[in-house]
Amino acid sequence: MKKLAEVLRDWEAVIGLEVHTELTTLETKMFCNCRLSHDDPPNTNVCPVCLGMPGALPVPNERAIESIVMAGLATNCQIMRHSMFYRKHYFYPDMAKNFQTTQGPVAFCMHGHLDLEVSGPGAGERPDGTVEKGGDGSYVAPIRILRIHMEEDAAKMVHVGGEEGRITAATESLIDYNRCGTPLIELVTEPDLRTPEEARLFMEKLRQTFLTLGISDCSLESGSMRCDGNVSLRRRGSTEFGTKTEMKNINSFKSLHDALEYEICRQAEVLEEGGIVYQETRHWEPSRKRTVVMRVKETADDYRLFPDPDLAPFDLTDEFVERCRSRIPELPDAKRDRYMADYGLKRADAAQLAGDPSVASFFEEALEGADAKVVPTVANVMVNLVPSVGELTVAQVRGIAVLLAEDAVTFAQAREVAGAISGTGEDPAAYVDAHGMRQSTDEGALGAIVDEVLGRCTDQVQQYRDGNKKVLGFLVGQCMKAAKGSGNPKAFNKMLAERLEG
Repeated sequence: MKKLAEVLRDWEAVIGLEVHTELTTLETKMFCNCRLSHDDPPNTNVCPVCLGMPGALPVPNERAIESIVMAGLATNCQIMRHSMFYRKHYFYPDMAKNFQTTQGPVAFCMHGHLDLEVSGPGAGERPDGTVEKGGDGSYVAPIRILRIHMEEDAAKMVHVGGEEGRITAATESLIDYNRCGTPLIELVTEPDLRTPEEARLFMEKLRQTFLTLGISDCSLESGSMRCDGNVSLRRRGSTEFGTKTEMKNINSFKSLHDALEYEICRQAEVLEEGGIVYQETRHWEPSRKRTVVMRVKETADDYRLFPDPDLAPFDLTDEFVERCRSRIPELPDAKRDRYMADYGLKRADAAQLAGDPSVASFFEEALEGADAKVVPTVANVMVNLVPSVGELTVAQVRGIAVLLAEDAVTFAQAREVAGAISGTGEDPAAYVDAHGMRQSTDEGALGAIVDEVLGRCTDQVQQYRDGNKKVLGFLVGQCMKAAKGSGNPKAFNKMLAERLEG
């Protein structure tokens, strides 16, 4: 099978996503008062409504409607004032009443977009022809959102037996109805994505947005956020859509990328050999790194959609929408731009700090009481040190940043200190002093060491003056050795350069 880069030279991939997000921050289900929980014993949070008992009547969850409106506003959607719920019929064990309550042609949120920033060369023009590229090859892809609609989640099916990750080899299927009826929003993109990398980045940005809104924990591991990927191929230069296949319930960024990559390459191979790509639902098997057929894809007519007679239409007021708007916090893109403007951070660092609300909150707390010159160092510690170390407190991060800003320790030493004090609450400055790690910046003492090293390393001095600037690193090392590690390497570097250039 060809590699992705080779396939995309001749073929254009057309990708659309359907992202399902459970509103896990709510207390109760969408149409009943059953408690939301992923951790309770199976089938303990159920009632006649979510079990589909005859005569049971649904009652909508107002908080869930607020959450979807906030999601729509944050993704530049039009908030539709009038909409209604429909019944989507299908016969499968995960929905006991044999239909899913969902929204019809008009959802609460319609026609939005998210701008996707991608590094590297583009893989095709967007439908509106606007691919904005930077000097480094990066580009901004406007990804249109068709709709965000509300529906109830299905029960959780657990497939037992057979090889891990292979649904087709399971010997038993168990059902937990605790999840059935959980408020679920489904975001459907237009087919604007062109590469698996774009799809992965879109999912990451959407997850950051929903986390910031506080409407879901967006856990891909537990399934509260999952994705269906639709992909088809067409020859470069063609405007007609090919036949699409759908990958169901992908639950990690890597699996989304890998499943789309495999399916693009598989479809290219089928088409180049004169075969036919069938419209079907496929399952991604991570252990075998391939997709397999689950079932032939249904069409909208198969679901026999009609308005739910048990639920009245919704008419959202301007007051309700504005109340939802007032609850939206600063979103990741705006926070990133503020960090760049206020603190002078690099775009990549600012984006990493702003992307996760818990990280952003920690960062801003660490800045409290810090001098302006320490701010970039706090960001550096947060981006390049904290992720690889264990648990550090806000005070510890601030203290490490101060030590670095004062050149009291090197970054390598800071990493050692962070690892040693992780989970202890110990003051980093106290640890540095107790272990004799504080580096001297005293010009008199360090200058004497520099003069002594230059006096005995005459060959290296001559090499430097003959144009071999790399030898400066050797001389710094000699100074550090003479100072027994207590001298600051930056100070040594500066003093050596001044004397050698003088």
